[in-house]
Amino acid sequence: MGIYLNSISSYSLYKSEYTRPYFVDKSSLLKELIPLAEQGNAHICITRPRRFGKTVMANMIGAFFSKGVESSDVFDRLQISADKDYRKHLNQHNVIYIDFSKMPGNCKSYMEYITRIEERLKRDLLKVYSEIEIYPEDSLWDILESIFIEYNGQKFIFIFDEWDCIFHKNFVTEEDRQNYISFLSNLLKDHAYVSLSYMTGILPIAKYSSGSELNMFIEYTMASEEKFSEDFGFTESETDMLYRRYLEICRNEEKTPYVTREGLETWYDGYYAKNGERMYNPRSVVASLTNNNLDSYWTSSGPYDEIFYYVKNNVAEVRNDLAVMISGEGVPAKIKEYAATSMNLTTREEILSAMVVYGFLSYYQGKVYIPNKELMDKFDEMLQKEASLGYVYRLAKESERMLKATLEKDTSTMEEILEYAHNTETPILSYNNEVELFSIVNLVYLCARDSYRVEREDKAGLGFVDFIFYPENPADTGIILELKVDHTADEAVQQIIDKKYSLRFSGKAGEKAKYTGEILAVGIGYNKKTKKHQCRVITCLLYTSPSPRD
Repeated sequence: MGIYLNSISSYSLYKSEYTRPYFVDKSSLLKELIPLAEQGNAHICITRPRRFGKTVMANMIGAFFSKGVESSDVFDRLQISADKDYRKHLNQHNVIYIDFSKMPGNCKSYMEYITRIEERLKRDLLKVYSEIEIYPEDSLWDILESIFIEYNGQKFIFIFDEWDCIFHKNFVTEEDRQNYISFLSNLLKDHAYVSLSYMTGILPIAKYSSGSELNMFIEYTMASEEKFSEDFGFTESETDMLYRRYLEICRNEEKTPYVTREGLETWYDGYYAKNGERMYNPRSVVASLTNNNLDSYWTSSGPYDEIFYYVKNNVAEVRNDLAVMISGEGVPAKIKEYAATSMNLTTREEILSAMVVYGFLSYYQGKVYIPNKELMDKFDEMLQKEASLGYVYRLAKESERMLKATLEKDTSTMEEILEYAHNTETPILSYNNEVELFSIVNLVYLCARDSYRVEREDKAGLGFVDFIFYPENPADTGIILELKVDHTADEAVQQIIDKKYSLRFSGKAGEKAKYTGEILAVGIGYNKKTKKHQCRVITCLLYTSPSPRD
């Protein structure tokens, strides 16, 4: 056993994960890898956003295959144990596991970085295969070839985590990047000693391997490939299972559960696999259930500035898109995942592609979206801080005044703010349809997200309401908002009444109502000919068919 060769680290880390209360069995992935390991000379690269379980899966693979440790105490209890080839491969392979994010102390050069890896791996190999003759000039691949020949065809499984980490370091030059790609190619390509190479990270390799260096890899990304889609992130059914476990833990520990199943969906859902399966951010779900609290956990590992980085260089290209996405709509985009590798993003497609790859946006059927509340809050934060975003920023700054006016039924101020929004010079405000009006309403009510859970087109009463603002404090005022193009504000309010939208604030039959505050019905009408907005706000009675009172 060594640092990289048949290390016990993968097993130790995976077992630690396995023993946690919110562990999810993803060992079915191994069923896909076993045939590849048997075939030999197989190479796959799976890329996903940060904190999507890549390292957990890499540790699982290492713990399963490596002959450096006995791991049946874990895997005998997992799905993979039912596979016909389970025993044949459990702890039967030489595994070289390298986490490329591990740097030497105060690392200042690529040579320092890669030399550390090479020397450590050479040391591991020579400790186990001491009988082979080694020369100072021998490369890693020379040594591995010698082992294969002199030790009766010894093969290795290579597991590389955070393969792309080096590309994010300031000290790395373009020449260094090419040298790194050459290093991987020389180590892995067309060698009989390679049983399987499994590489994972955030960035796809296509951009850097423009030639033939790493063309032996089959790449699997979240947006482009269906295979392995359910192995990273949590599915609906997995999240359901974890939530049931959470409620059981709360009962056993006699503590009040503050996380709702609906809250998990609102906060952490919204990513899409290629097959259309909606995926939850696994880090955030586990952190939320562990802490008994809904909060931003994934984004807390990196500041909102990371989001702004991708828009600041070309604000004009994406600010209209931001306005639409803040409204909950998707915007059409051609995603080129390799573009994320560039540090000089200049086009709309490059910016949106990078944000998809890093997990700030989700992508499905040709459109990009802000996936959930966790990310929406960060976009909101950005819109209210960055003056360079122009009209989007100015409208967001008006949102505090808009919410105050609404709660006070000050319709003249509401109309004034909407007129200001309309007069802002940008195509998004042309109001050709309700989608554009939705975008503006979202911006002018942006600050409401600090104290309300805002939902779009929510099922309510006898139909679907445009917006419902659920107060975080159940005793505060709730808001039902309906938009109408070429109809009056009175007609919008009447629809709220006729279709009994206020019943959404009532509890289920026989249950005590969760919300006890006043409920406002807000109607907004826009006339395309006059380009004028009209607002009306009334109070609804909550527990019966709503009847207005001014």
